[in-house]
Amino acid sequence: MTLADIGEFGFIDRIRQGCLIRPQSVIRAIGDDAAAYEPAAGELVLVTTDLLVERVHFLKAATSGFNLGHKALAVNLSDIAAMGGTARQAFVGIAVPESCSLAYLEDFYRGMQSLAGEYGVNILGGDTTASKNDLAISITVTGSVPAAQMLCRDGARPGDRICVSGFLGDSRAGLHLVLNHITPDTPAFRNLFQAHVLPRPCLAEGRFLACSGAVSAAIDVSDGLSADLWQIARSSRVGACLHADRIPLSKDLHRFCSHFGYDALEYALAGGEDYTLLFTVEPTHFQAVAQGFSEQFGNPLHVIGQITDSGKLEIESAGGRRTPLTPSGWNHFKPG
Repeated sequence: MTLADIGEFGFIDRIRQGCLIRPQSVIRAIGDDAAAYEPAAGELVLVTTDLLVERVHFLKAATSGFNLGHKALAVNLSDIAAMGGTARQAFVGIAVPESCSLAYLEDFYRGMQSLAGEYGVNILGGDTTASKNDLAISITVTGSVPAAQMLCRDGARPGDRICVSGFLGDSRAGLHLVLNHITPDTPAFRNLFQAHVLPRPCLAEGRFLACSGAVSAAIDVSDGLSADLWQIARSSRVGACLHADRIPLSKDLHRFCSHFGYDALEYALAGGEDYTLLFTVEPTHFQAVAQGFSEQFGNPLHVIGQITDSGKLEIESAGGRRTPLTPSGWNHFKPG
């Protein structure tokens, strides 16, 4: 059986089961011309959209439908996490080429539904159409956050601590394995592969930071540490200095870089799609936030630098020498 055999509405009937994860506040789900739901009282509505295009953002032949569905939803949930919000509803638009099988599409939806179930996110609709060449996926996620707790990029101030919620560079190493058709046949390589294909959005961490009242700016690391830190610095009209020896690098990344002769620090600075949270904390509240974070999540909050008034990015070596840091990482429109 193919998508052509059952048509758009037959496909919708097949995938709608399992899409309504949290029925509370939902008036109409999949099946009408539009979804209807009641926003959380007293909260702001957050809306984020990501577009994934085959051969630009993913290689269909190199990933399962399940993994692609998981990641397509995860990148949107990470945006909600970066603003301290709770993810609520998801809407999925897909343009499907004739070469894409019905089995692959159903596996894609299973991947989304699995992740949606973990975070209480409803999939309330979207659109399906044909594509002449490649598979294209557009997902929109709505969320909510109390107005006083919303995290943005423009609040960092000189003296604030620069922090991240997890390791950096692992996803880029996993991408290297995918692009070079390297079988992840060691524990380290398997972990790096998983970091790339099945990223975990930091929604609980984002809510914790938002509730702390001490976080001045935040972003998720999607384009690379240096590029995303520059977004905070530019939006806040400040500078930033990273400490090279404090950037958290996993043992798996060290093993990978040692094996292939790469620089682990460079992977962390210029890699993307880690989806850890990068944020700044007021110095007087830092110890309380760090202790609470460690107690709640069982992992340390990594301090990797401080905000400055220089208006530029710098990196400081273990010996104390500061040098300019050029933002680098994923650029959607960079040639080649």
